[in-house]
Amino acid sequence: MRADAGVCDRASVDNFLELNRANWDERAAAHADSPDYAFEKYVKDPSFLSDVIRFDLPLLGDVAGLRGVHLQCHIGTDTLSLARLGATMSGLDFSGESLAQARRLAQLTGTSIQYVQSEVYKAKEVLPAGEFDFVFTGVGALCWLPSIEQWAEVVSELLAPGGRLFIREGHPMLWAVDEARTDGVFVGYPYFETAEPLVDEDDGTYVATDSQFTQNVTASWNHGIGETVTALIRHGLRVTGLVEHDSVPWEAMPGQMTKITDSEWQLSDRPQRLAHTYTLQAIKDS
Repeated sequence: MRADAGVCDRASVDNFLELNRANWDERAAAHADSPDYAFEKYVKDPSFLSDVIRFDLPLLGDVAGLRGVHLQCHIGTDTLSLARLGATMSGLDFSGESLAQARRLAQLTGTSIQYVQSEVYKAKEVLPAGEFDFVFTGVGALCWLPSIEQWAEVVSELLAPGGRLFIREGHPMLWAVDEARTDGVFVGYPYFETAEPLVDEDDGTYVATDSQFTQNVTASWNHGIGETVTALIRHGLRVTGLVEHDSVPWEAMPGQMTKITDSEWQLSDRPQRLAHTYTLQAIKDS
């Protein structure tokens, strides 16, 4: 369950990076072993793509021959999928255990992907600045970063002139909804970025697993659409597309959603009331 930062140990919140890394490190193997991430399908079928990338394809377009970097790549299923579409991929994540699983999947599938361990804000210390044709970020990534401004600066630093940012993310309006309420849609958390994180304690995870966890506290932040767009513009990117979607690739509000495709969920009651996710694209002109 979520709790206000003020009721948690202040030192733990200040060390949000270590707090979150411990959480993701502990869950990486369980995610890789879960049928929800479908490692065996990638190994058996060279054409298999992640649900996220399949959803993205109409807007993503052709990435064959492009050099791309996937920020906050976790265990690499989306990174591998982009490589299967013909991109030369790098993946970056702060979790060493997640990258171990990503490298294992790349090896099992015979795919050449460069994986590097770093927090996002230090990406230019481990990746070549100004040399990527596109930066990709998937669903559920930005909420782990305290400053959207610093993230936008990193994106700009990594992209070559004419390079493109592509991101599909949970909509900040969805993140602001209290998912514990099952009797309606209630805004319970900040829409805008705040100095203090939201602190969550949850001994489970979002995939099917029998694993038991002990690293259960995380710190996260929301970032409004306007804040995100403005940060990108401020760092030299031109927004070329912003599409809001009425579905999300997990049951974000348990008990209130209907599965409408093999991988997408939608609010059961009047889904048009709530933007679930968004896709944003931007180009670095110079």
